[in-house]
Amino acid sequence: MGDQVPVRCSVCRRTHTFAAPVYPCACGAPVAPPLMRGAPAEPIRHRTWTDDWVTVRCLACGRQDQWPQPELGCPCGTVLRVPVRPVTATPASSASASPRTKSAASGAAGSLPPPGAQGSSPAAGPDASGGIAGRPAHIPLPRTASPPRPAFHPVTIRTARDAVTAAALYLRWLGFQEVVRPEERTAQGIDLRGPGLIAQVEPSTRPATLRAVECLWLNGMNSSSMSVFFSLAGYAADARSRADDLGVPLFVMDLTGTPQPVNGPAEELLSAGAGA
Repeated sequence: MGDQVPVRCSVCRRTHTFAAPVYPCACGAPVAPPLMRGAPAEPIRHRTWTDDWVTVRCLACGRQDQWPQPELGCPCGTVLRVPVRPVTATPASSASASPRTKSAASGAAGSLPPPGAQGSSPAAGPDASGGIAGRPAHIPLPRTASPPRPAFHPVTIRTARDAVTAAALYLRWLGFQEVVRPEERTAQGIDLRGPGLIAQVEPSTRPATLRAVECLWLNGMNSSSMSVFFSLAGYAADARSRADDLGVPLFVMDLTGTPQPVNGPAEELLSAGAGA
């Protein structure tokens, strides 16, 4: 697991414990973005694909790669960008590496434990306020699923089309069958369909609006389908409140392609799956 820092939402003032997601370097060693302790997390109101990536150096081999900027989805619907320490101009030499770093480098080729084998931390679950208190020690996965459900394998989001693909994979993982994307987006904004299901994906830099949530719900009512909403930039406060009233599950997605529930209906859907 990467560094853990307290992250306070500037909108609702809740404080969460956030652990940096860990990714595998090309050399095999685990790499986590170094978080800036004490730096305020900023709400994401405008997104650009290039600004949502951060340069991280592997302490084992010195390689620099682009990884998704760490983000935290607050239960209030705000998506927060967690600050990362910038890469220094001169990488640390292998001679000055700590024993822990050397051990990670020497064992990267074959002794790196498989995902899920590193144990869990008390901070790796929901906190008392309902937020995400920690992250697993690899590419972030959804919260604990029912035992029969396999682990969800996300896809990295780099384009708007990737966001729709990630949402489709997630819905199939929840148990929805034959989830497909229409060749062209409908005038109603429906991005995904399945038997008894419609879903909308908002990949823009703006939070999803009240009108978008209500239109999705109405389309679901007209087709006797469950309506599910995914957004990269979170939701407006009135949209979140209305979704709670209508029972529309709302999810936010980070650039690793892992949706996170942000309201009660979404929590229920994640817990029960397509049978909810």
